[in-house]
Amino acid sequence: MRNTVRAIAATAFLALATHAEAESDAPVTPGTLTYGTAATYPPFQSVEDGKIAGFSVDHAEAIAAKLGLKTAIVNLDFGGLIPALQARRFDVINSAMRVTEQRKEQVDFIPYMRIGTNIIVRAGNPKNVSGRGDVCGLNVAVELGSTIEAFAREDNDNCVKAGKAAVNLMTFPGRQEAALAVRQSRADAFYDTTPAAVLALTRSPDSFQIVGETFGFTENGIALRKGDPIKARIEKAQAELIADGSYDALLTKYKFPKEVAVTSR
Repeated sequence: MRNTVRAIAATAFLALATHAEAESDAPVTPGTLTYGTAATYPPFQSVEDGKIAGFSVDHAEAIAAKLGLKTAIVNLDFGGLIPALQARRFDVINSAMRVTEQRKEQVDFIPYMRIGTNIIVRAGNPKNVSGRGDVCGLNVAVELGSTIEAFAREDNDNCVKAGKAAVNLMTFPGRQEAALAVRQSRADAFYDTTPAAVLALTRSPDSFQIVGETFGFTENGIALRKGDPIKARIEKAQAELIADGSYDALLTKYKFPKEVAVTSR
């Protein structure tokens, strides 16, 4: 009987502790906003001179400052970010993650940027790609697990439905590897977001060019565990960054057009 009572008490205590944890807006590590990122995506986040740097890093530090916290980064492959968030390895995902209906079933989002997608090919456009309809039968490189991969798979489906050759989809752990595949002629094209595509051309104007129209406009967002109360604090901090001009200053620093701002809607 005593053992049964003890077991019931232990179960009740565990349930209360779990509930309290879920209801708390305290970060995983006291005094620190810990965020997961995939540091393979300049200008948002990448390793520069041995340190992770970019828009996402500056954005997180600005939010953390509003919250009176310091920051810590957990660098993972993009596909592992949501499982790690759900396992409470960090507080949020801050990795230029696109907001999609599928992801919204797993996490909550705080949108902070509107963004499009472009096709990038080798300079001179040797395969004469003028848009998404021209990638049938070509080798297309993308980052594994990204929304951009979904766009490429959609284009492959359209090719097959039209009776054309399928797209040979080449997946890589990061966007830099996808770009390198095109530079080395292992792939004919890669898909990337507009800011990253512009950065690639700025850094390597003799290697790449953008073809076709911008497509797939979506939003980037900070991802959080479902129902996590810390969301309200981060939303308030983001609103303060917009109000005091810090958010616009970040867009200017990274040469993003004002149209990407969530406030432009």
